[in-house]
Amino acid sequence: MKLANTYSAWVVAAVALAAVPFVHSDPYHLHILILILIWSFAYTSWSMMGRFGLTSLGHGGFMGIGAYVTALLWNHLGVSPWLGIPIALACAGALALVVGYPCFRFRITGHYFALVTLALSGIVLQIVTATRDYTGGSLGYTPEVTKGSKLVAMQSSDKIVWYLAALVIWALGLAIWTWVDRSMMRSAMEAISEDEDAAAAAGVNVTAEKLKITVLSALMTALAGALYCQYQMFISPDTVSGIAVSLQMVFAAVVGGLYVALGPTVGAIITILMAEILRISFGTKAVGWDNLIYGVLLVLFIIFLPKGILGSILARLRVGR
Repeated sequence: MKLANTYSAWVVAAVALAAVPFVHSDPYHLHILILILIWSFAYTSWSMMGRFGLTSLGHGGFMGIGAYVTALLWNHLGVSPWLGIPIALACAGALALVVGYPCFRFRITGHYFALVTLALSGIVLQIVTATRDYTGGSLGYTPEVTKGSKLVAMQSSDKIVWYLAALVIWALGLAIWTWVDRSMMRSAMEAISEDEDAAAAAGVNVTAEKLKITVLSALMTALAGALYCQYQMFISPDTVSGIAVSLQMVFAAVVGGLYVALGPTVGAIITILMAEILRISFGTKAVGWDNLIYGVLLVLFIIFLPKGILGSILARLRVGR
């Protein structure tokens, strides 16, 4: 009975969310919702690793690869994003293996692993900036507007189309998070995060399990970057790659609730609305303020609300029962 009620609630929620653009079609509000959904997917991808103690500060690099590889293939080779995105995901997955394998094989963990991934994010940022003849560097990069089929080019000016697409991707992120949460992968990763030696003694392939969750997280992050690029039709190192983007992911996941499926979505609502409020209120004077606020709030949440907003609310509700 409980399972049936839960299923019914999710169906009602899905129908309600799908109906939003047909009930309220204001372009600006839909734009904000689309950004929230895309970034929610990106934050969820980071939480796939973060919840098991794998603190990555390099996910901005994976997001940048997803965005730039897709755009570059389209502009220079005419490769449709429908094919370019899988290629971008393959590149991100390969990079995750190249970086992850030696780290996990030689047990580079904790703050050392965070520093390695931080370097990865910085390297991707520097490559994008240095190859400005191809990527536009710090000035940004724009995928060429198609003169043919918009479907082939994955381009559309219709906010409703992008809202529904973003909604599907967001739901996919929740489905993957839930699948991992209910699979043996979770048990293996929790055992590894507690004691790697004990997990290995119990028969867990520590390196393989860490690589699986890392590659999965990297693929999801790259997909978020590619979709963001196709929607915005403009990318820059500051918006899809680099350390600032990586730290934004950490902030959103921790503040929303790292161990709750919808936690990163709550974090996305906070980050997107905060950035938009600062932009509207202060304009160019507020450039960089969001990162400062993220840093201060992150410290406060880690100290006083480690389970995040949604995680803390759910914990109190359980205690109340």
